[in-house]
Amino acid sequence: MAASTTQSVGGVEEAVAEREPRVLEPGAAPFGNFPHYSRFHPPEQRLRLLPPELLRRLFPQGSETKPILGLDVGCNSGDLSVALYKHFLSLRDGENWSDVSRELRLLCCDIDPVLVERAEKECPFPDALTFITLDFMNQRSRKVLLSSFLSQFGRSVFDIGFCMSITMWIHLNHGDHGLWEFLAHLSSLCRYLLVEPQPWKCYRAAARRLRKLGLHDFDHFHSLAIRGDMASQIVKILTQDHGMELVCCFGNTSWDRSLLLFRARQTTETQPIPESLIEEEKERDRLRVWR
Repeated sequence: MAASTTQSVGGVEEAVAEREPRVLEPGAAPFGNFPHYSRFHPPEQRLRLLPPELLRRLFPQGSETKPILGLDVGCNSGDLSVALYKHFLSLRDGENWSDVSRELRLLCCDIDPVLVERAEKECPFPDALTFITLDFMNQRSRKVLLSSFLSQFGRSVFDIGFCMSITMWIHLNHGDHGLWEFLAHLSSLCRYLLVEPQPWKCYRAAARRLRKLGLHDFDHFHSLAIRGDMASQIVKILTQDHGMELVCCFGNTSWDRSLLLFRARQTTETQPIPESLIEEEKERDRLRVWR
């Protein structure tokens, strides 16, 4: 990326700018690889909706699954990955994490090597979080890298996958069939799946930003047949086509994106859904009716 040419006394600002990547305009990140994504979509907005004990309820102590293996697709610079790790293990800043680090291992991937490098450098839990550069839609690379990680634990699938605000970018860059395939791959790789779909208004905004910058439009935007209520569309694809069931919706963030938890049906046959999650979902339904 081009370096800034800002001049300053002693050349300090210029030297710093040369070491740091140029900050892209939002529309100039066509894969959602924003350099500072967490500044405008902070992790706290998701965390407040998710029960800290969620993973312990899905995978109770004494189960055969140890450690819990998670896959974070589209991790950006790792801020949300780290926040999720701390949240689910109930870790406070500065707390000793060595005793619990073996409970949860996350493989975090992103298409942007610059963001992955930053994530690796800044991660406070290098033994528990692994960051890799991966185009998830590249079947060959995906199979090699994910299988390599899983084989370390003698496993063939992840316990839970995190797909946070990535579905739109897959959809815009790979079309309807690409979105369908992406969800098919995730559902085959994960026993549980937490998805945060972008609503259709975000698609229009992303296309509009590209046009304002004079860049080429997304190849598939105008030909997409899957559109409208994207949360419902993704629920439909995962439940009707890919053998998953919707466990619950944890609510919406302040930027109007829902957090949806899915579960593979074969998992349901061997391990019942925690009653507490079912009751919480019923309560949310009652609240929605009264509103």
